[in-house]
Amino acid sequence: FIFIIIMASFNVPRKYQQEALLVGIVIALIFRAIFIALGAVAIEQVSWIFYIFGAFLLYTGYNLMKDTDHDDDGENAVVRFARKRFTISEQWDGLKLFVHENGKRAITPMFLVIIALGTTDLLFALDSIPAIYGLTKEPYLVFTANVFALMGLRQLYFLLGGLLKKLIYLSQGLAILLAFIGVKLILHALHENELPFINGGEHVKVYEIPTLLSLGVIVAILSITAIVSLTVSSRREKAGLNPDGSEKSQAGPSDEIS
Repeated sequence: FIFIIIMASFNVPRKYQQEALLVGIVIALIFRAIFIALGAVAIEQVSWIFYIFGAFLLYTGYNLMKDTDHDDDGENAVVRFARKRFTISEQWDGLKLFVHENGKRAITPMFLVIIALGTTDLLFALDSIPAIYGLTKEPYLVFTANVFALMGLRQLYFLLGGLLKKLIYLSQGLAILLAFIGVKLILHALHENELPFINGGEHVKVYEIPTLLSLGVIVAILSITAIVSLTVSSRREKAGLNPDGSEKSQAGPSDEIS
């Protein structure tokens, strides 16, 4: 969904959106591959890393539940740095990343969009990769899942754009999902505990949530979130309101000139 916000923020022409999205996804996959490799090494070398993963997901879920407003600014720190350091062209020139204006080399908006797409995904990798490690510890499966998810996003991009405003409880649903996986990771960490200040460094006998049950809970959370969101937003639209419950703006009557 952040990709949709970025596209809207930069006013990317529709004819360039698919290409920009593809390049941004490729960059995102490269960064995610690095994160996945680092995560695999950390899991192999440090058993208590799941405590950190779990706590981070709980923290992220809490923040997501608390802040349900979508940020309409698609620029991150990298893009803002580029704007300050380089000459930026305001004109779209196809898929070109650089153009010459007034004898100077300038960065095109397409370059900024691609950088924004690729680097912003890093923030999502910070919670999505620990989350998927809660289901499997195989780096190959983790990376493959990320590839299918991001490449599938390219095909579903325009559909998701239309549904975004109607999925009014998406933040709450994702918050619950992240919290659930965070709890699962912490339970696993306790089960494999080697920290000396927890149970004397011995494993803690706790219930470990099976993978199939985890998948079922995830599907249930996403399904309930989508169904409730679409049902409520549909009722609000029939009542003449926006999906979020706010009143639709109406143009006032034009002044009559006598």
